[in-house]
Amino acid sequence: MAAVEDAIAGLRAGKPAILPTDTVYGLAATPYRSDPVLRLYKLKQREETEPIALLAGDVEMLLECVPELRGRSGTIVRALLPGPYTLVLPNPARRYRWLTGSRPDTIGLRVPDLPEPAAQVLAAVGAVAATSANAHGGPDPRRVEDVPEELRSRCCAVVDSGELPGTPSTVIDFTGDAPRVLRDGAAPGADAIERALAALS
Repeated sequence: MAAVEDAIAGLRAGKPAILPTDTVYGLAATPYRSDPVLRLYKLKQREETEPIALLAGDVEMLLECVPELRGRSGTIVRALLPGPYTLVLPNPARRYRWLTGSRPDTIGLRVPDLPEPAAQVLAAVGAVAATSANAHGGPDPRRVEDVPEELRSRCCAVVDSGELPGTPSTVIDFTGDAPRVLRDGAAPGADAIERALAALS
């Protein structure tokens, strides 16, 4: 699939790409350098104080990217991922400062159940910075046609996987005294918290 090869080459070169996830179409860039992520913010017209998630193809890659995910954080990750969640976890080493917005001591992490073409891309590039492929505050894109043309035209590749569920990931913050749901989305947050707490007990 040409779009997959274009996405791999483009992401490695620091260009943005549009990829399908298990929820909505995402706007992605390499997370390993600040410049591609800052371009992502500009492209989406998103404030740099707002975080962008680090999305990995599997849990092992996520643990490579953030080695501090041990103990409590590692247990939570293994209990809930892969799945339609973004987990906000402690980031004691303050990794990926350009992703963390105004809270550099925390980081949002995602391991989706990826459609096959996106899984091929992530297998090659390891991880991406990812946010929904819409203008900031716009509707979440269920199909490639729902992605604004101005975004599509400025990406190195658009990987089409047909119609997706269309509801974004559920965001859960595990950094405070008690877990809290920041955004209810594709799966019930309360159920995920219950599973995480059961794994920790």
